Amino acid sequence: MKKILFTAALFIGIAAFGQKKVPNVTLKNFEGTTVSSTENFQEKDKVYVFSFWATWCAPCVQELDTVNDLYADWKTKKNMEFIAVSIDDARTIKRVKPMVSGKGWNFPILYDNNQEFKRKLGIVNVPYLMVVKNGEVVLTQSGHTPGAEEELFNKIEKL
Repeated sequence: MKKILFTAALFIGIAAFGQKKVPNVTLKNFEGTTVSSTENFQEKDKVYVFSFWATWCAPCVQELDTVNDLYADWKTKKNMEFIAVSIDDARTIKRVKPMVSGKGWNFPILYDNNQEFKRKLGIVNVPYLMVVKNGEVVLTQSGHTPGAEEELFNKIEKL
């Protein structure tokens, strides 16, 4: 039994850390402009935080609300950009723009309509954060715990 658990843990660890480079996918913003995951987020030494979320995910919305409150301060301390990537599907995609407008979130929102970005990264559940620097995935975080944003930013500051 221990051997099975160890093998499962090892497999999960490899899957979680196997992705080093950001996969090349195209996403769209509210205006319908196409954005490339590898070409548009390449400023040298800038940190990009991608937050995968959905309108139906309460922890996702809670995380984005908290980050929005902290984001202006974070940007004054670190050369970074926070990008929320919606994984809403055809049934719920129409809820994204009204939710974002109502919340007043001050960071870019991109659509991963067909969930290609999510699939290529092996993301199972949201919320999911991916921190990227110089095109490399340097940190990932699955799930959300209230207050974890400060710990996340402490890690980002050290990059």
